[in-house]
Amino acid sequence: MTIEQTSDVAAVPSSVDTRSHLRSFVLPSFGTVLQPATILLLTRWQPAPLPLWRGVLGGAVLLAGLSLFAWTVRLFDRVGKGTLAYWKPPSRLVVVGPYAHVRNPMICGVVTIILGEAALFGSWWLAGWAALFLTINHIRYERSDEPKLAARFGAEYEEYRRNVPRWIPRIRPWISR
Repeated sequence: MTIEQTSDVAAVPSSVDTRSHLRSFVLPSFGTVLQPATILLLTRWQPAPLPLWRGVLGGAVLLAGLSLFAWTVRLFDRVGKGTLAYWKPPSRLVVVGPYAHVRNPMICGVVTIILGEAALFGSWWLAGWAALFLTINHIRYERSDEPKLAARFGAEYEEYRRNVPRWIPRIRPWISR
């Protein structure tokens, strides 16, 4: 499948039931809603006047992260025929859209959401949470996810891994042969 085929994704019927999708959002909601709220409570964050520049910047970053996350979830469903949840992973390797630029755009989207929240709330603690979240996921991805993907998709994943960086997006999309 090539990057040009992503426009056909909308025409493909959903492969996963709605309940599976809703349950799979528990973990991302923990990282982007529950944990940040807990951090704000524990650090006794107090609302302050929000400078326009910070509101615009934080809102734009948060929306960019949310859009990226939603796009990757849709690709998991439509192209990969699965969800982000461990109990219903994609049955096909997704290498189109943002996955043609970076191997884990879903986590990049979540980190971007948290950074947008950090800007909106003016909280260095939330920025620290974004760094910790990325570090935890880097370790998990390297030790658990990548070996499982290599076992499940074999040479196809190995070629993808050789050509697409883990976290820093490549400028030009990689196109599978």
